[in-house]
Amino acid sequence: MRLNKFIASCGVCSRRKADEIISSGRVSVNGVVATVGCEVGQKDVVLLDGKKLCAQTQKVYIKLFKPKGYACTANDEKGRKTIYSLVDTGMRLFSVGRLDYDTEGLIILTNDGDFAERVSHPSFEIEKEYIVKVEGEMKESELAVLRKGVVENGERMPRAGVKLLSFENNLSRLSVVIHEGQNHQIRRMFDAIGKSITLLKRVRIGSVKLGGLKRGQWKTLRQDEIDSLVEGK
Repeated sequence: MRLNKFIASCGVCSRRKADEIISSGRVSVNGVVATVGCEVGQKDVVLLDGKKLCAQTQKVYIKLFKPKGYACTANDEKGRKTIYSLVDTGMRLFSVGRLDYDTEGLIILTNDGDFAERVSHPSFEIEKEYIVKVEGEMKESELAVLRKGVVENGERMPRAGVKLLSFENNLSRLSVVIHEGQNHQIRRMFDAIGKSITLLKRVRIGSVKLGGLKRGQWKTLRQDEIDSLVEGK
């Protein structure tokens, strides 16, 4: 088995991320620093940061309503609260994608690296829907810029599906749908048109929705939800 696939089967991360970890020199096989692309067998001892890795046979798929003020890392270098303090399964999990510290909403946790790799692959273009509240009234011209893709530092960002849902108390409430999920993409989009975000919440990934979850709550994904993500729907 390729080393990156073995690391993914241990619930550490996706295979793509595993290659980055291997390249950084953090992984050893039988006491020798590993290289990307190497193979491992059942008797080989694989260490990550000096700790032995073991494949997990039970696969876990969870959806969590991440509250604002939680980091999406297992150990935050700044000592902040992390989403893993909210989920008690007794298993090592990692997130499929991330949400910013100040962003709330739907996030998926798993120990299935192949699942994460498939869901995260750009070719599937799985939709992510966010509810966004911004100060002030959104003009139709501003909505058109967001839909076309704002220009930032001379480069055009990806198009977005944007719908104005309401305007009350000097706050515009919008639905924003993106496919690519670049780093801080939605915040950058609204910054580029001079709008200040007061709420950013992800409510859907593909056909999987937050549903009736409250902040900090989680539940296991249904099989049809898992299948829909694997199929890129």
